[in-house]
Amino acid sequence: MTDLRIFWETLLHAGRNLLPIIVVVAVFQWLVLQSVPEGLGSIVVGLAIVVVGVALFLQGLEMGIFPIGKSLSNAFARRGSLPLLLAFGFSFGFAAVIAEPALIAVAQQAEAISNGHIESLTLRLIIASSVGLVVALGVMRTVLGLPLHWFMIGGYLLVVTVTWFAPPEIVGLAYDSGGVTTNIVTVPLIAALGMGLAASISGRSVLADGFGLVALAVMVPMITVQAYGIYVFEILEVDLSASAAGFDAEAGAKEVRLGVSAILGDLLTTVRDVLPIIAAVLFFQLVVLRQRIPHARRVIVGFLLVVLGLYAFVLGLKLGLFPIGERMAEQLIARDNVVFLYLFAFAIGFATTMAEPALIAIGDQAEQAARGEIRASVIRMLVALGVAIGITIGVHRILAGDSIHHYVMGGYLLVILLTLIAPRYIIALAYDLGGVTTSEVTVPLVTALGIGLATQIEGRNVLIDGFGLIAFASIFPIVTVLAYATVADLAYRIRVRRAASDESTGEGVES
Repeated sequence: MTDLRIFWETLLHAGRNLLPIIVVVAVFQWLVLQSVPEGLGSIVVGLAIVVVGVALFLQGLEMGIFPIGKSLSNAFARRGSLPLLLAFGFSFGFAAVIAEPALIAVAQQAEAISNGHIESLTLRLIIASSVGLVVALGVMRTVLGLPLHWFMIGGYLLVVTVTWFAPPEIVGLAYDSGGVTTNIVTVPLIAALGMGLAASISGRSVLADGFGLVALAVMVPMITVQAYGIYVFEILEVDLSASAAGFDAEAGAKEVRLGVSAILGDLLTTVRDVLPIIAAVLFFQLVVLRQRIPHARRVIVGFLLVVLGLYAFVLGLKLGLFPIGERMAEQLIARDNVVFLYLFAFAIGFATTMAEPALIAIGDQAEQAARGEIRASVIRMLVALGVAIGITIGVHRILAGDSIHHYVMGGYLLVILLTLIAPRYIIALAYDLGGVTTSEVTVPLVTALGIGLATQIEGRNVLIDGFGLIAFASIFPIVTVLAYATVADLAYRIRVRRAASDESTGEGVES
């Protein structure tokens, strides 16, 4: 009964996360567009399947993956072996990302648009491997007590440099890939690993040293995916301009297989996606630690729920969220009034981020680590504002037909500048917040919105212009948080100086 009650609460939780999107879409559909969307029945069914899929997935995580992941983290931290910690960090970084639902959705869209030249599985393997390596690097940083800002400044300078040479077909996808690696599966595992290590090592601060792993996991895929794009488009000299320009976004999104054999095939594919997590758990638990898996039956049920939830989630995306994004883009473009399109982008960004569970969790943990000096509610407002601004700027880029190179390079140069002047205590948290802004529900909708806009606007290339919105949703929360912290710190210093000046003046008057 306890598990059923928890599942019901998880189902309601998943429904609440989807509610802001439904409200925003309904308001624009009825008040602005004044029409009922086509295929409303299948969209509603798709949204319901998404909610059930997310609930099953989260229940499986809580029953199977999270408990054994935390247990392994604590065991390796107690052992104090750096090689084991690095191997563990790589394995769990890789395993968590390869099964990330939002990454699977984006990778499938990229494969469809590129006619298979950008392979979904290859893209996910590249991203998962890079995240595994950078999580291991982040573990080493925490153990050695190295400052995060030098890693981030050097890393983003490398990102900007690679972007300068990368072909335009891959830039938007690369930055979006960085934004979707840290999500429903990855954030809790990676964040728990970083904070657990910082708490267990003497002399480390949970706020300054525990955060940052998520930020590193966002940054490095941007480099590796752009390198993959250089290989595909420069070395192999693949030309996708014609196929991408003629891509039917709606047809691609509605490719849903519902036959018995097709469902079994998709389930087996989902099992393949989750196998790395299972393999990592079994190897470290049975081979390295040489311990039996605690509550093995419950863990097995948890993994089965993860597989079912992941399958239902992807199916629901194709039936519900992708069509919503594409049709809203088509209808708003048809009205020939970009103001409503900007308002829709801003509202979707703000509303969905305020309900993002990973952001709520990170905000609460930051407030506890800072002992109340940082308020979780302020963090959520700043991040939601940053996401709303970012998606609105990203929509403007698609409408204007500007190159994404200049936008993302300018955005990250601004981030680097703010990093140099912001107070040190906020840097790791700000970068992590940029990685938890896009949820398993938001990413597919925003991706579909970008692809829909690029499809509907004449002269746009879907592969070049359709991706990139998620990247903007990751950049600008970092900007808003760092800028707020910088201004607040400056105001605090001014108050201190004035108080000291008034005190000295008072003493002079008394004497």
